[in-house]
Formats: sequence, C-alpha cells, structure tokens
Amino acid sequence: MKSIAKVIFIVFFSLNIMLIFQTNIYAIEPAGNVYEGIDVSGWQGEIDFSQVKSSGIDFVYIKSSEGQNTVDSYFRRNYEEARANGLNIGFYHYVTARDTQEALSEAEHFANTIAGTIPNCKLAMDFENFGNLSASQVNEISKVFLEKVYELTNKELIIYSNTSSARDVFSQELANEYPLWVAQYYVSTPSDNGKWNVWEGFQYTDRGTVPGINGYVDRDRFTSEILLDNIEEIPSNDNNNEESNNSENIENGYISYTIQSGDTLSSIARKYDTTVDELVRINNIQNPNIIYTNEILLIPTKNNSVSNGSDDNNNTMYIIRKGDTLTSIAKRYNTTVQNIIKNNNIINPNLIYPGQRLIIAKSTANLETKYLNYKIKSGDTLWKIANKYNTTVNNIAYINRIRNVNRIYINQIIRIPINIDIGEHDCGHYIYTVRRGDTLYSIASRFGKNINDIAKLNGITNINYIYIGQKLRI
Repeated sequence: MKSIAKVIFIVFFSLNIMLIFQTNIYAIEPAGNVYEGIDVSGWQGEIDFSQVKSSGIDFVYIKSSEGQNTVDSYFRRNYEEARANGLNIGFYHYVTARDTQEALSEAEHFANTIAGTIPNCKLAMDFENFGNLSASQVNEISKVFLEKVYELTNKELIIYSNTSSARDVFSQELANEYPLWVAQYYVSTPSDNGKWNVWEGFQYTDRGTVPGINGYVDRDRFTSEILLDNIEEIPSNDNNNEESNNSENIENGYISYTIQSGDTLSSIARKYDTTVDELVRINNIQNPNIIYTNEILLIPTKNNSVSNGSDDNNNTMYIIRKGDTLTSIAKRYNTTVQNIIKNNNIINPNLIYPGQRLIIAKSTANLETKYLNYKIKSGDTLWKIANKYNTTVNNIAYINRIRNVNRIYINQIIRIPINIDIGEHDCGHYIYTVRRGDTLYSIASRFGKNINDIAKLNGITNINYIYIGQKLRI
C-alpha cells in the first residue's frame, strides 16, 4: 500500500510540475511597456488620488456606467480627482444587454455619460455576466455595442474579459479587431487563450491594496499600447442633432437642454424665446456669466404655466432631472432633505422620478451664510472642496471671481460659503444637530472652529464618538 501511495504521489507531483511548466510556456505577453494600475468604482468610496499617484500607480480605469441608465455614483468625482493628479485615465461600462437593441441603448448611455471628458486610454467594454445567452448572441451584442460606442465617441475600444471567456466565448473576429484587457488571478502572466497573442491590460488580483483607498481594490498592469492616439474631448451626442434631441426631451413643460461649447445664457434664451432672468431663476444659477459645457438646463416651453420657477408664495418650483437625488437637490438650494420631504408629502425619499415637481420653500431652513477662508493644497479641485463644504462649484467660483474652475493653485486662499442653521441658540452658541456622515472634524471645519474646543464645550471625552441627532453647542 505504501508503494502504491508513493507512486500516486509521484505521478500527481509530476503532473503539477508539467502544468506549471506548460503555463509558463503557453502564456501571452504584454503588448508594450508595462505600468502599474488600478480599476475603481463606487465600491471604493472616496479615494485620495494624490496618495494613489504617489504610491507608483500610473493608470486608473474608472467605472462610468452600467446597463441602459445607471451612472456610477463616484464616476465624476473619480474622473476629476484622477485627472487633477496626473493619472492616465480610461473608462469602462458594465454591459447587461440581452439583445442588440439593448446593446445600442447601452452604447448611447455610455457615450452620453462620458461626454465632455478627456480620457487618454481606450474605452473598455466589461461584458462578463452572460445569463442564458449563447456565445453567438454574446458576440453579436458585443459587436453592436463596440461599433456604436466608437461611432459616438471616435475612441478606440478594448474588451475586458477573464481568460475563460476569452478562450470559450468571445470570437476570433472580435479578437482580431479589439485588444484584450484580461483578468486572471494569482498568476504572474495570463495564460494563452487561443485568440489573443498579447494583452494591453492584465487584472491580476481583486484584493489589492493601495494607499489612499480604503479596503481592497482591483490591481492591474497596463501597457503603453492601451493609450489613445486621439486625446480629445468626447463630444456630446447632441452636437449632431442638437435641436431635435433637445426638443424631444420635454418633461412637464420644460426642455432639458445640454449646454454646448460656445453657448451663453443670452444665446440660449434667444433660441428658446425666453429670458436670461427666467433661466437664472429656474436653474438657480449664481452667476449668469458662468455656465459649463454639458451641464443640463431646464428651459420653459411657451405654454408652461410655471415658467418663472416659483409659485404664488414665491417658493421655488423644481423639476426633477435624471440623476437627481433629494440630497443633491437639498444641497443645491441650501435646505435639508427632511424639509423637502415635509413640504412635498414624500412617502419614500428614495423614490423620485424625472419630471416630478418639488416645492422648495423659500425659508425652509433658518440659515445664515458665513465664510471660511480656505487655503488650497495639493490634490484639491473645486469639485472636491464644494463637496466637502456642502456647497457648489458655481457658488465658489462666483464668490471668488474664478473664471476657469479648472485653474486653481496651491496656497491660493478662497472663501467658502458656510450655511449654518441658527434655529436654536444656547447662551450665545449655535446649536448643531449631528447628521449621518458627520464627524467632529467635518463639523469643526464647517464652522471654522477647533475640534478640541467643540469637544470641551460639549463635554465630549472621545472625539471619535458622536451620534446622529446629538445636539452640539458651537
């Protein structure tokens, strides 16, 4: 029995050695010089891209979208921050289509989502959940999606796939036309799949760690061949048929208009037979001289009875747009989600829809605007600063007379508007109610106070422990 066991062990050991040997022989090589990278989505939460860059990461692929209407929650922030820190950027779309018509819709959604951005890496199709689709159906959907995205963006594309699907599902026709970003974990180099001879991207683990990112992140290696030759802004699809596309998008008496390069409020007002003042009121524009390409404006149609954006009590009438949340609307109008819910009798705050009208009461919150002097540091963007202090890029640009929101510099001092709830007082102190996501650090920053002073004033012994609903004297 011992002899037989010994023979079995030797055979098993030999087979493993042969497999390892074959893996080393039959492997695909990188298409060019290799650089370290990551791919990220909303799962990673807030990322400190300055730390990511300092750690030696050169490339980042950012999830932009999924299916026919989902936009990744951190897409815009990840793009702005990665670009500000000089990383090479690519975008990927997670495909869920089950026929070619859905593939066309997803391609348009992908192109619309990334319109106005300037990636310098090939756009990626992430199609990995096939359901009951046959291989031929997968390839047909992929072909339609890839060709449509190229038509809309004029950018080269790459296919993301694990080694198994590259070998058994995707066709040689696709392999001949599109490069490969391959996922295969716990190997030093990806295995031969019989179709692609080289890889431009190699995802080698989904449990990587990188400074600046909490938790695990996908780690990749990317080659120089994944870089785009055409590094230009991705056009808005409205450019080709601007008037018809915008005029078709009418919701409850309002046209959703995508601002084009060269537009001014005056030119838009003339085109749609309205006034600049009307556009300013409806869209809560702080400075009529500052508007941004690809920003969405609501424009009243001629027969819209609430074209001035207010009701008889001078409350703002807001029309919900695609991508809105109650949180984003509350932030925009310097109010609270609770006040919007109360004034509109909203039962489910997670269920709002494009075209729905909301009443934003003129004085839903007793707010006083104060200003904080903020010194810009490395890695800052106006978007990041606005998000941190619960304001908007428009507000900061207007207050500080910043003409180009992408041009700020280290050590520049800017004024940040701080909206303070002064509904309650106690012996000359503001009373602040702790909300979800608050920390003593964020509260102290918002009010321009010292964290230790707030802790002492409120008898807090552990500055890392505060709770929702707690009332703090400031």
